[in-house]
Amino acid sequence: MTVKIGAAQVIVLLKAGADVCLSLESTESTPSPQEMQLLETQLQVGISAAKRYRELLKTNDLLSTIALVDPLTELSNRRALDWELPRQIERARDRDRPLSLMIFDLDFFKSINDTHGHLVGDVSLKLLSARLRHNLRANDTLFRYGGEEFVVILSDTQGDEAGEIGDRLCQLIGTQAFTINDDLELSLTVSVGVAVLRPEDDTKGLTLMERADRRLRQAKQTGRNRVVTGA
Repeated sequence: MTVKIGAAQVIVLLKAGADVCLSLESTESTPSPQEMQLLETQLQVGISAAKRYRELLKTNDLLSTIALVDPLTELSNRRALDWELPRQIERARDRDRPLSLMIFDLDFFKSINDTHGHLVGDVSLKLLSARLRHNLRANDTLFRYGGEEFVVILSDTQGDEAGEIGDRLCQLIGTQAFTINDDLELSLTVSVGVAVLRPEDDTKGLTLMERADRRLRQAKQTGRNRVVTGA
């Protein structure tokens, strides 16, 4: 059964939010005022739908960004690392280029929280993040892995060069105090574990991360404020 409705009824439906595909049949060469109003209303509905779609895309982009950024330090977070590390491993292997990875850990962070409070601890992490970010190379990728741990992916970087970068960052952090506020400066140090991508490493970077983490523990156990490297 076919139900025919007039232009005035279609306009009401469109303004109520309906999506209507309309074909007008008229014996007149010039559309009537009501038909013109109908076409104008449908055009407005289409424009409104396009605006809603653009806003939805913006919202989705914002949510994606929020999901991949650590809110405290504004660095990429662990979820971003889980996505980026396999991608960089694949690219390094496709191009037959080296890749290294560093894990940083802020020494005695629990003591900072216990002595000065968690707000000071948060400020320390933010300042440390900023110093790391500003002293890395343009093609290095920095992540907050969790707590007081940070990860850096060093593309096109062999083990010796990665170790030198780690040593330089250790000195930059350990020799320049961090101004927390007008009344407090803290001397911070970091321990660093470095690992180089091997042919046998898995595509997700789990074994690469495990080696870097093992060397980080060695740096902690042998006095902190140092870098432990290896192939």
